[in-house]
Amino acid sequence: MPELPEVETVRRAIHPELVGRRVERARICHARTARRHARSTDVEDRLVGRRVTGTDRIGKFLILQLDSDLAWVIHLGMSGRIRLVPPEDPQEVHTRFWAETDSGPSLRFIDARTFGFVAVFTSEEMSSSSLAKLGPDAWNELPSAHDLGMRMEGRSIAVKSLLLDQRFLAGLGNIYADEVLHRAGIHPARPAGSLSGSEVGMLHSRVRPVLRDGIRRGGTSLDDLAYLLPDGRAGGFLEYLQAYGREGRPCRTCHTAIRRIVIRARSCFFCPRCQRPPFT
Repeated sequence: MPELPEVETVRRAIHPELVGRRVERARICHARTARRHARSTDVEDRLVGRRVTGTDRIGKFLILQLDSDLAWVIHLGMSGRIRLVPPEDPQEVHTRFWAETDSGPSLRFIDARTFGFVAVFTSEEMSSSSLAKLGPDAWNELPSAHDLGMRMEGRSIAVKSLLLDQRFLAGLGNIYADEVLHRAGIHPARPAGSLSGSEVGMLHSRVRPVLRDGIRRGGTSLDDLAYLLPDGRAGGFLEYLQAYGREGRPCRTCHTAIRRIVIRARSCFFCPRCQRPPFT
């Protein structure tokens, strides 16, 4: 958290505000936020004077394309969020980075737990970074059902855990993996390799609709409001969740109480009636 729909929502919100603008000032306020560089000043030095030429996203990574073939990469981590505010606005608590643009807004990165980061990479550094190891993007590059099935074949790992593996499919996290599995009627503990061809097809057919619903509603802001849109509004998908975080509440399909189990230290929410139990 934030996951693909939250990061895509942020990208769409900042794109018209930042593309074409030049970064005039930048500051790393917490050294850990710039940990992908040898020195915090590397981020500042590479940003200042550069113009934003476009925006992109790979999985959960936000990428602002800069002139001189540089990529401004932001990962929101567990609690990070981005604000676009007038430069004169006071900084919020836990502001870890800010950048001001010419005649435009100030971008603020707020991250209470400092699990996120800000980096500015050359094309060569991007090629050797963790982004190069990501699997296909679940929204932009979703493989065919056949290809997904081939990659699942023979794998004993729980299907929920596999969906969380960013090397398998980039962008899904705990929330949206639970939602995809619920809509596909697949138990999260099922060994990935045990899914039939029709089940893989059902899983595949649910990925983009779930992500589309999340993006359409601005992502999911949980009760802690760790994630907010750049204008400060909360994402509205929370009330439409069918499984995640709904332990003890009735399934929206069959009214059976949603259950919670733990797989590889991650909570999994599912309907014991709609989602076929494992090993059957």
